[in-house]
Amino acid sequence: MEAMRILTVGDCAVSVEFGQEISLEINHKVMALKMVLEREPIRGIVELIPTYCSLLIQYDPMDLRYGQLRERLEALVTQLDEVEMPPKQVVEIPVAYGGEYGPDLVEVARAHNISEEEVIKLHSEPEYPIYMLGFVAGFPYLGGMNKAIATPRKQSPRLKIEAGSVGIAGEQTGIYSVESPGGWQIIGRTPLKLYDVNRNEPVLLKAGQYIKFKPITKEEFRAMENEHKGN
Repeated sequence: MEAMRILTVGDCAVSVEFGQEISLEINHKVMALKMVLEREPIRGIVELIPTYCSLLIQYDPMDLRYGQLRERLEALVTQLDEVEMPPKQVVEIPVAYGGEYGPDLVEVARAHNISEEEVIKLHSEPEYPIYMLGFVAGFPYLGGMNKAIATPRKQSPRLKIEAGSVGIAGEQTGIYSVESPGGWQIIGRTPLKLYDVNRNEPVLLKAGQYIKFKPITKEEFRAMENEHKGN
C-alpha cells in the first residue's frame, strides 16, 4: 500500500489519502481513521466524508489551524493498525429481478451466454462492501461483484431510472437511491427507500456496511412497497 498523504482541498478541508486503488485493505484504513476521529473528536472538525481510498475532513479554520490538524492526523495514522473494527454489519436488500423491475436482465444474460437465473444467482451471492456514498444522496458504491456478470454501461443512457433500481456498470453494481438519469444496466429493483427526506436518518446505508441482495417475487415487491408507502 502507498504511503499516506495529506492533501489540502481549498482552505477548509484536507484529504487523507491511503492509496490510489480500490481495495478493502485501503478502505479499512479510511474507515479506521474515521472511527478514531468520531471516538476522539478534534474541535473544529465539521464533517468526515469517506471515499474509496481517502477521508475528506472538513474543518473550521477559525477553530482549527491547518498545521494543528495535520500534526494530529500524522500522529493518529500511526495507530490505525491497532484500531479494533466493529463486527461486519450486513444490510439485506430485497430485490425483484427482471421484467418491469429489471428490463436489462435479459441483455446481461445474453451478453454472457448464461440464463437470467444464473445472473440473479451470481449477483445475489456476495456480501458487497459499501466503499462510499455519492453521485446522488444515498447512492452506494459497492465492491465484490462477480466478474462473470460484468457488463458495460448502456451506450445511450436513460433519462429516467426509478429509485431503488439495481444496476451493473462494468465490474460494479449499485442501487439508484433516487430517480435520476443513468446508463447502468438495470437488472432489478428494491422496494426499500435508500433516501427519504422524511426520515430522521434520510440515508438508509452507510459506508463501511455490507449489502446482501435477496431475490424476491414481484408479489412480494408490491406488498413491501405498499407497506413502506403506509409508513
